[in-house]
Amino acid sequence: MDPENEKFTAKEERFCYEYCIDFNATQAAIRAGYSVRTARSISSKLLTKVNIQAKIRGLKVNLSETAGIGALRIILEHAKIAFSDAGKLRDGWMELKEFEDLSPEDKACIQEISTKEEKKEFAGIITSVTWVKIKLYDKQKALDSLTNIFGYNAAIRNELTGKIEFGKLSEIELDQIIDKLMIIGNDKEKK
Repeated sequence: MDPENEKFTAKEERFCYEYCIDFNATQAAIRAGYSVRTARSISSKLLTKVNIQAKIRGLKVNLSETAGIGALRIILEHAKIAFSDAGKLRDGWMELKEFEDLSPEDKACIQEISTKEEKKEFAGIITSVTWVKIKLYDKQKALDSLTNIFGYNAAIRNELTGKIEFGKLSEIELDQIIDKLMIIGNDKEKK
């Protein structure tokens, strides 16, 4: 019999999912609906059950799937930041109306928001303006992350083979050979 496919009570099943959130058994038991008073002892007993252990192991292995997060979603979030429109978004202050007009994709690039109220008087009429200060996520970090994900910064190995007759090479060709030899030498030093 497969312990992971055994029947669970609703609370046991919920406990397994809740446990994978923060790996705190007592809090998982409370969130699953067990009594606060008995949560510690119940959670301890639950973690000794083979079917509960198997279910939690399965959830941990597929944690990204359990959370609904996949590589594509991560790539798309990095892409929003990396390719955000600098013409629309800039670190600093903007009026609330400007902020409200930003698209959800633009707002996803914002790391931090602050607001302030400003009173203005013109011809005896007092008006209030709300300013929003935004701080954007680092575009370069997002670009670097995408570069790493796609492997664009992977080392390229160049090998020189054959005889080289240095007397017949131009200065440019000699410089290129020296550059390649330097790269190969640096690669060997890193290992």
